[in-house]
Amino acid sequence: MAVSPGSAHEHDAASPGGERQPPGPLAAAVEETASFLAAVWNQETAELPTSTAQLGVTAQLGVLLIVERHRDINLSGLAAQLGALMSSASRLCDRLEAAGLLHRVPGPSRRAVSLRLSPEGTALLDRLRRRRRDDLAGILMRMPPAARTAPAAGLGQFRSAASAMGGGRPRPGLAGPP
Repeated sequence: MAVSPGSAHEHDAASPGGERQPPGPLAAAVEETASFLAAVWNQETAELPTSTAQLGVTAQLGVLLIVERHRDINLSGLAAQLGALMSSASRLCDRLEAAGLLHRVPGPSRRAVSLRLSPEGTALLDRLRRRRRDDLAGILMRMPPAARTAPAAGLGQFRSAASAMGGGRPRPGLAGPP
């Protein structure tokens, strides 16, 4: 079967040694599309409180998403999830708590403290998820009806291929807790 450059079957081409060739034009198209998706995905930064702007959007959302996913996580667990020092994680929590997005809840001993989203933190993540879905739905509605089903099928297969490689495990994100 003849394969045109950039076609979906381009990955089937084998090198003289029998190895699969990376789909150059297809990979470039996916990368370009991913950059557009990232731009839509990152529009939530305008919604984050200005009092926490100095934290960095990734760190703010990372903490909120980890706390949402790992209910009653403690500071040490959060630091491990972030790959950060305890003091850095504690400062992040201080700022998010001051912004009203996070609560520290005392445990049975004085040293045991759990982290939980405040109602405002939960509402913020819900608003961000709704906005992302609305933005994505708006983009999809601009596509011809027949083309709208292709991304779902292709992305499902992409997710399966990435999972099979072991590197496609999603990090906690605004898609919601498991």
